[in-house]
Amino acid sequence: MTTPLNTPSPAAGSATEDRWSPRLWGTLLVLCAAMFLDALDVSMVGVALPSIAADLHLSTATLQWIVSGYILGYGGLLLLGGRAADLLGRRRVFLIALAVFALASLLGGLVDSGPLLIASRFIKGLSAAFTAPAGLSIITTTFKEGPQRNRALSIYTTCAATGFSMGLVLSGLLTEVSWRSTMLLPAPIALIALVAGLRLIPHSDREDTRGGYDVPGAVTGTAAMLLLVFTVVQAPEAGWTSARTLLSFLATAALLAAFVTIERRSASPLLRLGVLRSGTQARAQLGAAAFFGSYVAFQFIATQYMQALLGWSALETALAFLPAGVLVALSSTKIGDVVDRFGTPRVIATGFALLVAAYAIFLQVDLTPRYAAVVLPSMLLLGAACALTFPSLNIQATNGVDDREQGMVSGLLNTSVQVGGAVFLAVVTAVITAGGGHGASSPQAVLDSFRPGLAVVTAIAVAGLLITLTGLRADRRSRTPRPSIVVATSAAAPVEKTVRAEQADPVGARD
Repeated sequence: MTTPLNTPSPAAGSATEDRWSPRLWGTLLVLCAAMFLDALDVSMVGVALPSIAADLHLSTATLQWIVSGYILGYGGLLLLGGRAADLLGRRRVFLIALAVFALASLLGGLVDSGPLLIASRFIKGLSAAFTAPAGLSIITTTFKEGPQRNRALSIYTTCAATGFSMGLVLSGLLTEVSWRSTMLLPAPIALIALVAGLRLIPHSDREDTRGGYDVPGAVTGTAAMLLLVFTVVQAPEAGWTSARTLLSFLATAALLAAFVTIERRSASPLLRLGVLRSGTQARAQLGAAAFFGSYVAFQFIATQYMQALLGWSALETALAFLPAGVLVALSSTKIGDVVDRFGTPRVIATGFALLVAAYAIFLQVDLTPRYAAVVLPSMLLLGAACALTFPSLNIQATNGVDDREQGMVSGLLNTSVQVGGAVFLAVVTAVITAGGGHGASSPQAVLDSFRPGLAVVTAIAVAGLLITLTGLRADRRSRTPRPSIVVATSAAAPVEKTVRAEQADPVGARD
């Protein structure tokens, strides 16, 4: 077992000075490219779905698996991907997964059947489940905790938000040529990043594996995540109270219980459960789920509203979201300084407050286009919220974690993001369906079915805000000076140091 260090010792070639070397910049750009591609791939496929359905003659039930297949591979294997990076070497796992991502992208652009396209999407999601936690843990072990890491993480997470925004615009443009262009675009970018990564990414030590690889934990944990994501994705179609859905949730609970039991007894666990005892860590994980889940659900409703009710084209819809992405991109290098000055609890709380305001304003939409009065203010607030919240959540989740567990925590954070997105999107979809959204006979009836969904999206953001506000209270308590314990023996210094370490332990050192 490892214990967290408040100031991790920098790995070879890490950033310890104010000025970064060209090699460090190159390493960061390679990792940013991979994260950019992950986000790009998620957002690009949505606009292309109608063209894919027409060309490959796919039913609606088959078509949704082009999106769900990626989510299933990504969300289901993130815990395994994060721990594999720790055990097998972060550089090795990242580069192999990036190569698989490039090949799957090429396959997806050349296939001529729905099942093969879905298979390529699942493989891409699977590879992203390894590149995302490996890439994040490379950053957190290369850049020293504090201003250096905060700056790197703000740039890294901004690339994710930018990729998501640019994916909408690029998909609108490329789909005009062919939907295959949207599938093929990531392949050359991934290959360029792979070649650069082979030269730039530093080698990392592998964790001592004498305790074993926790195969039972990997099997039960991965199976539980796969089944959970599958069940949530299928629930709106099968019915939330259907026998299949209820049995799937029951089986998921049984697998999770088995996973927890195995992790408690394992000498080298896939997920060290003591990490979750930290309030700081728990708030980061729950905040990530609420943040991304509310945003994915909001985007689903907003794109349907703009295209189905306002009659905007795919490109016009993408451009409507563009101000949020531009705002995120412009603020990328500044967020680290903001976090350094105010701390992650305050920045995250501010971001969630802006997120709630954005959704509340969008609730005012009607059948008349009101871009300047409603849509644009919502997008600007949304962009500001993303710029503040997403980097800060990553910083909060990875600070104070030992280098040997960075992959594990990174995988856990990305799992929270993906599972939160899948769960809350399914819930909002069910709310819209219950309101008659799919069978509505008039535009006003469709809009009326969207409003409860928007209300749920806003409620999710409010829940995220309330969770982060508890972090503000904890932050104030941690700033209050505490009397040290002095023992009148020669062992006084070690005892005092131990007590202080336990008081400050941000990630549950004792399991």
